[in-house]
Order: sequence, then C-alpha cells, then structure tokens
Amino acid sequence: MVKLSKTQTHRPDFILLVAVLALVLFGLLMIYNASPVTSLRDFGNPLYLIRLQAIWVAVGIVLGLVVFKIPYTLWQKTAPFLMLFALTLLIAVFIPGLGAKIYGAQRWLRLWFVGIQPAEFAKLAYIIYLSALLTRKIRFIPFLLITAGIVAIVLAQMDLGTSIIITLIGLTLYFLASGALWHIVVLAPCLVVLAGVFILTSGYRKARLLTFLNLSIDPQGISYHVNQVLIALGSGGLLGVGLGESRQKYGYIPEVTTDSIFAVIGNELGFVGSTVFIAVFILIIYRGFKIASLAPDKFGQLVAAGITTWICLQTFINIAGLVALLPLTGVPLPFTSYGGSSLVATLLSAALLLNISKHTKVSGGVVRK
Repeated sequence: MVKLSKTQTHRPDFILLVAVLALVLFGLLMIYNASPVTSLRDFGNPLYLIRLQAIWVAVGIVLGLVVFKIPYTLWQKTAPFLMLFALTLLIAVFIPGLGAKIYGAQRWLRLWFVGIQPAEFAKLAYIIYLSALLTRKIRFIPFLLITAGIVAIVLAQMDLGTSIIITLIGLTLYFLASGALWHIVVLAPCLVVLAGVFILTSGYRKARLLTFLNLSIDPQGISYHVNQVLIALGSGGLLGVGLGESRQKYGYIPEVTTDSIFAVIGNELGFVGSTVFIAVFILIIYRGFKIASLAPDKFGQLVAAGITTWICLQTFINIAGLVALLPLTGVPLPFTSYGGSSLVATLLSAALLLNISKHTKVSGGVVRK
C-alpha cells in the first residue's frame, strides 16, 4: 500500500496493465500459430496477418499511451464532438468509394492503405458520451434517442452482435446512473421482440438461430462452423493437443484467426489452458469494476463501468457462441482476435481505464486496491 494525500494521483492499476498486456501478447502468439494457412491462401505470405497484427499492436500501444497521459476529465468536455465524429465515420461506410462491403456487410472504411471498422471505435465514443450525458442529468428521452440512433446505423451495417452489445452497455449505464428501473423493464421486452424480428427476417441470422436450436441440422452447411469449433474444443481434452499442434486450424475452422480464435486455444491448450485464459478476462473485469467503484466522480465511475461492461459482454458473447450456449455472432474476442479496429479500440479503452485508476479514492491516506 502507498501512502499519499487525497488530492494526489497514484500509480495506475498494475494488475490490470499486466493482464491486458498478457492477453495482447498471447493473442499475437495464437495468431502467429493459427494464421499461416489463411495468410498464404489469401495473401501469398504465411506471415502476412501476424505482421499486420503486430503493427496494429504498436499503433494501439502508442495511441493508448496518449490517452493514458490526457486527464480523463477532458473527455467529458469533448464528448459531444467525439460522438459526432464517431457517427460521421459510421455513416461514411455507406458512401461509395469510402465504404467497403465484405461478406455482404457494409461495415468497413477504406482510408488510404488501411481498412477500419468504425463501429468498434463507436462503442468507446458512445460510452464516453453517454457517461457525460448521464453525469449532468438523467433524462430518458435523450438516452433513448442517442442509443436508438447509433444502434440503427450499426444494424444497417448488418451487425446485430455489435448492436446488442451497444444496447446492453447503454442499459447498464442508465441503470448504474440511477435511471428509473421501470424504464428498463418496459424496454426489455420491446428489445427482445425487435431482435427477434431482425433475426427472423434475415436468412443468415435465421440460419444461426436454427443451428443453435439443432446442431445436427445441415452439418456441412449452416451448422458447419459451430460443429467444427466443438470438434476442436472437444478433441483438446483436459490438457490440449499441444501448442502449435492443432489440425483443426488448417482450413477446418472458419474465421480461425478472428471470431474463432478461442477454438484454437481450447484445442491446443485444453480445458486447463482455456480456464486460465478465461480467468485472465475475469481478473480484468474484476479490476475494471473495482476501478469504477473507487473512481473520484460520477463520470469516471460510469466510463470505467461502461468499458468493463463492454469487455465483459463481448468476451461472453464470443465464447458462448463458440461453445453453443448462444447463437453464433460475429464479434471478436477482446485483445486476442485478429483485427486492427477491435484491437486498437480495446487498447484505447484499457488505457482510459488505467487513466481513471490513477485517481481512485483513497482512505486514510492509503490507496485502496
């Protein structure tokens, strides 16, 4: 424990920092391990994806250091501009020449020689803006309008998974800000019905729901992805087949470096390795909510809680979909999956969380950890 005055800042949450960096480095290892076949097939270079991911890690760390140095209270003042910029990027994906359609979904922007997915950064902008809004005054209509607006744009990009995550983050922050509970109770069934409509009116979403309800349906078609993941996890057993020894990663598991990276982890490291891996996420989530509970002001509390909720939800939805506890969705695993936008956005969020942790409350001149 470190003694200091109540007005001093103190060192950031070292445990959180180590846990995040451990996941990032482990993610690089697993992408290096799982990507050669995909890299060679799609780009003619077995090291293409790991090199690109390493660059994104460097970019994320550099930008994260900048966010860490900026006083977090500044984001409260600039929240409207940040949200406006995020919305502009979200809408820009529909502009011909700027937006890019991949796998039938219009979610990416082509900027110079790189592609980014604005929805990943919009999550952080939404958390900051909503936290600033609810800090000033708890008003249901503005909360509903901004949440519905951003969700509508993301849904137009054919991204139901991200829409669900944003909605749940919003409801969590509204609840934590002491918003009326009956508002959430009324909204919940409406949101369930709305999600059902979007699922049943979309062919691929309906197929994923049918697969969730019956894994044996069309094993070479719509249920192929989940079945291959379950084969990989099941064959990993208690201790796994060994690091680098997975056969399932060689063209059997779809999206092996992105949404399905956990399948390779479970296959090679087994139940024990997967449990340790998940435990690191649990540690990050615990530290995040601890930081939120000790933040010096309401804005810091809500931002920390929102970021932690985001990491918690996205981790759960990704892994639960792969093990058939939920319908499969296309959300990446935080800090671990291949993808520059997701990685940089979560590293920026972790940096902001560490920034807030420097200012957590003290008791009797001692840092409370």
